[in-house]
Amino acid sequence: MTDLAPLSSDVLPAGILARHIDNGNGLLMHVLEAGAPSLTTPPILLLHGFPELAYSWRKIMPALAAAGYHVIAPDQRGYGRTMGGDNSYVSDLSPFRILNLVRDALGLVAALGYRSVDAVIGHDFGAPVAAACAVARPDVFKSVAVMSAPFSGVPAWPAAQSNAPVKLSAMTGLADPGLDQALGALSPPRKHYQWFYSTPAANADMQHCPQGVHNFMRAYYHMKSADWAPNDPRPLRAWSAEAMAALPTYYVMEKDQGMAATVAPHMPASSEIAANAWLPDKELAVYAGEYTRNGYQGGLNWYRAVTSGLFASDLKTFAGRKIDVPVCFIAGKSDWGIYQKPGDFEAMQATACTDFRGAHIIPGAGHWVQQEQPAAVIAILEKFLRKTTNQ
Repeated sequence: MTDLAPLSSDVLPAGILARHIDNGNGLLMHVLEAGAPSLTTPPILLLHGFPELAYSWRKIMPALAAAGYHVIAPDQRGYGRTMGGDNSYVSDLSPFRILNLVRDALGLVAALGYRSVDAVIGHDFGAPVAAACAVARPDVFKSVAVMSAPFSGVPAWPAAQSNAPVKLSAMTGLADPGLDQALGALSPPRKHYQWFYSTPAANADMQHCPQGVHNFMRAYYHMKSADWAPNDPRPLRAWSAEAMAALPTYYVMEKDQGMAATVAPHMPASSEIAANAWLPDKELAVYAGEYTRNGYQGGLNWYRAVTSGLFASDLKTFAGRKIDVPVCFIAGKSDWGIYQKPGDFEAMQATACTDFRGAHIIPGAGHWVQQEQPAAVIAILEKFLRKTTNQ
C-alpha cells in the first residue's frame, strides 16, 4: 500500500479531524477524532466492523464530543487508510488474531498519551474486539458497549468441585468445518458467509464484481438495514444447519453464489436511494473509494482467523473470566446479527458479564444501527457513559 493522506475535511462532518498515529504494533493507524484532548476530557474508543471504516462512526462522534469526550475512531488493521502489515491472502494469520487486535487498540490508546479510556465501543466485528479488550485489560478499558454482535463469553473454567484432569474447552463455533459441510448438504445447498469470506475467491468477488464496488455496497448495506422489508429477526432454535438455514442469504448463502451475486437482486430502486437519509450516495462514495483502492482482503483475514480456530485459541487464555466492567448492548430491531449465533444474546446477559447494564433494541434500524438511527444510539451511549463515569 502506498502512503495515503488522511481523509480530507470536505468528506468529514464538522468537528471531526483525521490524522495518522503510530500504534507501536506495526501500524500507522488512520484515526478520526472529535473533541479536544486534555487532562479533563475523558477518551472513548470506537471500533468498526466489516465492511466498514472509522467513517462509520461519523454520525455519533460530534455529539459524543459535545457531551465532553475525546472520541477516537481508527481504521482497524487491514482497513481504509491504516498502513502497515501484510493484508494479502496470507498463510500467516498471526496479525489478525483477536489478541493482536486488542494490542492494536491498546497501542493506540498509549500512543495518544492515555493510560485508560472511559469506554470501548465496538460494532459488528469490532464488538468481539471491544469485548476482548475488556476481558484482557479491564484496567485500561473501563466500560464496554457491544453493538449488533452479542458477546457470549470466553471458554468455561473447570468446575471448582472437581479435581479430575480436563482440557480447557474450545469455542469452536464457526471454526468447526462440520457446520459448513452440513449447510452444504441441505436442499438447496447453502454455505455460511464467514466460510465464504475465508476463501481466496471472496475478495475478487466483491472488489471486481460486475455491478462495481459502489453498487455492490449499496445493495449490501440496503439488504442488512431496516429498509429491507424481509428483515424480521427471531431467535434460532439450535446451532445446526437446519435451524441456521432460516437466516437471510447474506448470512447463510446459496452454495453456488458469491456475495456480489447474493445481494445484486436486492439493489434498491433509484427513488429509494435518493430518499436514503442515513447513507446518501456522497457518503457511500467514501466507502466505495476506500474498498475500490484497497479491496476487502484485510478485513476478510479477520474471518479467516475465526474459521481457522485462532479466535478460540486466544480466548482460552482467559478461560473462566467474565467481563467485570459495565457492559451494554445496542442493536437494531431489524438486525439478524442479534441472533445469528444461537444462544449468544442470552449468554451475554446471563453469564458473560458481571455488570450488564441492559440490551437496547432500536426500532427503525437494522445492522448499521449507529448510521441508521444515530440519535437513538447517542442517547443510549450518553446515558450509559454518564452512569459508568459517575458511579
